[in-house]
Amino acid sequence: MGADTATRALVVEDDPNIVDLIRSNLAVRGFDTVVSVDGLRALRLLETESPDIVLLDLMLPEVDGFELCRQIRERSSVAIIVVSARGGERDKVSALNVGADDYMTKPFSIEELLARINATLRRTRPATPTVAESVPEVITVADLVIDLTSQQVTRAGHPVHLTPTEFALLRELALNRGKLLSHAHLLRRVWGRGYETETEYVRVYVRRLRAKLESNGSPLIVTQPRAGYRIPAE
Repeated sequence: MGADTATRALVVEDDPNIVDLIRSNLAVRGFDTVVSVDGLRALRLLETESPDIVLLDLMLPEVDGFELCRQIRERSSVAIIVVSARGGERDKVSALNVGADDYMTKPFSIEELLARINATLRRTRPATPTVAESVPEVITVADLVIDLTSQQVTRAGHPVHLTPTEFALLRELALNRGKLLSHAHLLRRVWGRGYETETEYVRVYVRRLRAKLESNGSPLIVTQPRAGYRIPAE
């Protein structure tokens, strides 16, 4: 890969051993890696380096990792994988709430990290549909217009900014309008294989979509308790 085409990872981590491990393994696979141990520099690098993915440690000195994640997400749609020594459910949900695409608990194997990076990049750079899929270019749901080709969403004519993960979830629900989609189905289709048990991922991201897309009137996404979600048929 040339310097311009290499996938670039921004690693926000203060443990030099972990940085070396990640950097050497990503380098072998053709990634560029830039590293920051502090939040302000991470935000500057986000602007100057335009990374494809951010690996963010929550436990940084003098920085609230959740707040840094929120600030990164406010500035960019970049893929964010949070890496934390804390494996609690509350931390995971908090990280997803502020815009993380994925959450990994230390210690992790480098194979697992690479699998997560690949799954996240696949989602944040969706492949063009194959002919067999014959996907419509535009789907309209009430006052929402979902352009699958340009990945743009407008509501009552106004653009709505969605992250790639939010868009991937909306796309799957809209393409299967009227069908009840289980948590496992949505996790497999949006996050990838191996995520089928991460039900809080779907819960948090459905909540994010509702906050951005639903008006006070009718719900866009209907929850069927313990079963899944659907966008009602016309």
